[in-house]
Formats: sequence, C-alpha cells, structure tokens
Amino acid sequence: MKNPQYSPADLARRREHVSTIPSVVRVSGEQLSASDGRSEDPVLRDLRFYRGLTDVRMRTSRESEWGVYIAESSKVVRRALDAGHEPLSFLTSDKWAADLEDVLRWHPHAPAYVADDDVLEELTGFHLHRGALAVMRRPEPKPLEEILDGARRIAVLEDIVDHTNVGAVFRSAAALGVDAVLTTPRCADPLYRRSIRVSMGTVFQVPWTRLGDWPADLQELRSLGFTTAALALTPDSITIGELARKNPEKLALILGTEGDGLSRTTIDGADETVMIPMGHGVDSLNVAAASAVAFYATQ
Repeated sequence: MKNPQYSPADLARRREHVSTIPSVVRVSGEQLSASDGRSEDPVLRDLRFYRGLTDVRMRTSRESEWGVYIAESSKVVRRALDAGHEPLSFLTSDKWAADLEDVLRWHPHAPAYVADDDVLEELTGFHLHRGALAVMRRPEPKPLEEILDGARRIAVLEDIVDHTNVGAVFRSAAALGVDAVLTTPRCADPLYRRSIRVSMGTVFQVPWTRLGDWPADLQELRSLGFTTAALALTPDSITIGELARKNPEKLALILGTEGDGLSRTTIDGADETVMIPMGHGVDSLNVAAASAVAFYATQ
C-alpha cells in the first residue's frame, strides 16, 4: 500500500471524520512520556504492547507471555480478522484510520489509538508507513492430530531462526497447497511481526502448530502414516524427483536451520534423505527457496 500524500486541509478533514468513530482514542507525546508500562491508566497499559517493536529478542519472548501478537499493515490486519482472530487494540494515524473505518466500527470493543506520525514513531521505534498495527489475541495452539487430520503434504521447520525465512516458507506453502506446517520447539515464531508480514498473512491461512518433543515426534508422524523426508545433502540422498516418483500417500518434508541444516539425529531418523539438484544443490542455506522447490516437486 502506497503512503498517501495529503495536504494539511485533507488531513484536517480526515482528523475530524476519524474523531466520529466511537472507539478512537487520541494519544499525545505527553502521554507517552508519562508511561513506564506500570501505569494504572488503561490507555498507557495498552500502549506497552506497541513499545520496542524493533527489539526482536524482547518481543519474541514477551508476546507469547502476554498471549498476543502484532499484525502490521492494513492488509495483514484484515487477513487476521478474516481468519477469525480477535483484535485487542489498533494503532494508526489519521491519514490511515479513515481507510480502516469499516474495521474500527466493526470492532468497537477494541480501542483505536490514533496519533501523529512523530508520536507513533516515538512509541514503536520506526516510521509507521503500512497503514496500521493491531494487537491481536494469540490463538490457542491446536492438537497435532487435529492439524494433520486429512493432510497429505506437510512441512516441518527444524530450528529455523530467521523470521523472514519462516514467513517465506509459509507463503510458499500457501501458494503450493501444502496442508500444514509444523515447527520444532526452537524454531522462530510464525506469529512474530516480520514472519507475518513476509508471509503476507498466510500464517493465518495454513494450519500450523508447534511440536513439543523433537526429533522424537518423527515417530508420531510415522504413526500417523507420514513418510518423513529430510532435505539434506548427504552421500546417500535421493533427488527430489525420485521422491516425487515414489509418490508417498502422506509426506512430511523436513527443512533445517540456516547454516548447519538438519541435525544428524533428524537425518538418521527420517525415512528418506532428499536433495534438490539445482547447480551445486539447494540446502538449508537457502531454506526458503528449497521449500518452494520441494513443495512444487512433490505435489
């Protein structure tokens, strides 16, 4: 979405119109400077969710603890709502709030905090140019059996640490009809802001859950009828084409972390070890590209 350019008169008209939306709460720089995250003021308590959004280490631990995630951009916010996720609050500016008026009026219980651009940047740590942010209630994880009910092609992400790669894998999975994605306990959070944005909101579309005991869960997948295929470059690897010709009824493709790739325990425990012959090969150093090729080849 392009960042619209409005004249002062246009912004004044938008501000006046936005003020008619019942859920709108205006935030000033003075309010922010009074907030230390422990205030009894409900507005200041809510605004703590939007602080420090560029601090990856802090956010990845606190958002799960808080039971929330951050949806960034008007498009992603709408996709989260279409998926049935519950908004707890919105954060935007006058020039964007008018474009989200239908959303804000449809969810009057969720306060819409509106501020000038400099105030938003002071709060979040970056220039808000994608329309809006929303604090969404983090959905409860679903049981593995429910996620895999009826699934034929799934992906397992082992310890992938880059949120961009996680988002890109989900985007490929959605585009190529993968039925579900499973993440290992140490894998990056698919509901982290950057993962969601890179995935274009497809993390709300593709069923996923986090495994609890990896790589022991390989046996659980096998008991559910899945052939497990570890994507790794080893001397005895078969090609992705050979795997496709075997055409297993149920297939779990396992992708490893950046750099080191899959653990030896996972490779040894999988039913197949598979390589993708593209030049010198695509391994977990290019995990997002490898996932797209593998998903396409094994449909």
